[in-house]
Amino acid sequence: MPTHGSMTKAGKVRKATPKIEQKKRKNMNPRVKNKKEFIVRSQRVERPIRRRR
Repeated sequence: MPTHGSMTKAGKVRKATPKIEQKKRKNMNPRVKNKKEFIVRSQRVERPIRRRR
C-alpha cells in the first residue's frame, strides 16, 4: 500500500513550529454560565408553605 510521505519526514513540521501560550478566556463558556444562572434562580424561588387540613 503506497504512503503519502516518507517516515523520515513525520512530525517535523509540528516540532518546528514555536509553542504559543494559550490566552485566558475573558468570559465563561455559555454552558457554564447558564448552569450558574440556573442554580442561582432555583435557590431564589421560595416554595409556598403547604398547610395540612
